[in-house]
Amino acid sequence: MAKSKRQLPSPKYFFSLVEWNGPAFNRRKLHMKRALTVKDIAEVARKSVPKVVFDYVDGAAFEEISIARSKETFSRVEFNPFVLRDSSKIDTSTEIFGKKVDLPIIFAPTGYTRFMHHTGEPAVAEVAEAKNMVYCLSTMGTTSPKELGDAVPGVRRWFQLYLMKNREDSLGVIKQAKDSGFEALILTVDTAVSGIRLKDVRNGLTIPPKIRFGTILAIARKPRWWMNLLTTAPLEFAAFRGWTKSLSELASVIFDSSVTFEDVKWLRSVWDGPIIVKGVQRVEDARMLVEIGIQAIVLSNHGGRQLDRGTVPLEILEEIVGAVGSKVDVYIDGGVLTGQDVYAAIGLGAKGVLIGRAYLYGVMADGGRGVDKVIEILRSELVNTMALTGTRNVSEIRAAGVRIRP
Repeated sequence: MAKSKRQLPSPKYFFSLVEWNGPAFNRRKLHMKRALTVKDIAEVARKSVPKVVFDYVDGAAFEEISIARSKETFSRVEFNPFVLRDSSKIDTSTEIFGKKVDLPIIFAPTGYTRFMHHTGEPAVAEVAEAKNMVYCLSTMGTTSPKELGDAVPGVRRWFQLYLMKNREDSLGVIKQAKDSGFEALILTVDTAVSGIRLKDVRNGLTIPPKIRFGTILAIARKPRWWMNLLTTAPLEFAAFRGWTKSLSELASVIFDSSVTFEDVKWLRSVWDGPIIVKGVQRVEDARMLVEIGIQAIVLSNHGGRQLDRGTVPLEILEEIVGAVGSKVDVYIDGGVLTGQDVYAAIGLGAKGVLIGRAYLYGVMADGGRGVDKVIEILRSELVNTMALTGTRNVSEIRAAGVRIRP
């Protein structure tokens, strides 16, 4: 039998194998450096903020069945790879309303962003600008449309709107968005009432968070987060400054359970830019919206945060694209946590995806730097998947298609 030839160890060779890393004094930065997936970043986020903050982002409505089903459906997607194609150059760009973006990913509207990290919405918008992406500001944001426009004037920005019971209030917010350079409105229609989010109720969520006996322990555990909260501007809903009542009372003012398709027509009459309707879950509703003349729809169950056991957007995507996709842009959100999830949605016909939890994990973990890392992870995963499937651009992903296994 062949034998290895032995020799005395070479000190030079031995030391060339040693990684000379100094001691890690900042464990969070070390964990962020080592994070390879969005799920890894979520774990850093969990350790970086109080439980009430993480649970608000990570949780969903009632028994959290909808969000679990959305994630599970993505896990059953099967790709259809081409072989023997030159995949040395991958182009992830696409056009949204006639303008090029570098990724088919949009920053979804999310409320209370300064609750996750003191830099708030502008930090996310700065990443969107740097990456040539679209950022959506929420009505429930902790930064006003004017403040965001002043802070990050170069970012492409959409404003998410809830039609309020008092239409004059809605008109005031719409005017502020228009005056502040927002190019589109994204109307959320799945919030006739607020969903039952048991984690938030059990945690006693309020904005700003109340100081209770148990808060003392929370401060001891997360001193950085609390110090940032207490030494920056008061945490409040920018569109409702001065509101002193509870979240549930605010929701009763914002969410109008009487909204119908006629109100969408009214919105069309007072806004001359693109309108995107978010929260569509049925083919017939999509067709009605096309007849009204909106420009895009988002298939969404609100990330499972409103109606639990609602429709899984990915499962209805192909049918709705077949019904209306030639007339409006069709986007999807909910459970998108990897670049392969992005690929899956496009393969089933989506124009692109909206991400919410994914980038909020990055915000909680490390502010704008965390968001930047999330986008780079998603980009890397998408490019890798495109190369391995022989799809060199977004159009080829749609041509290749994907399957959802039973």
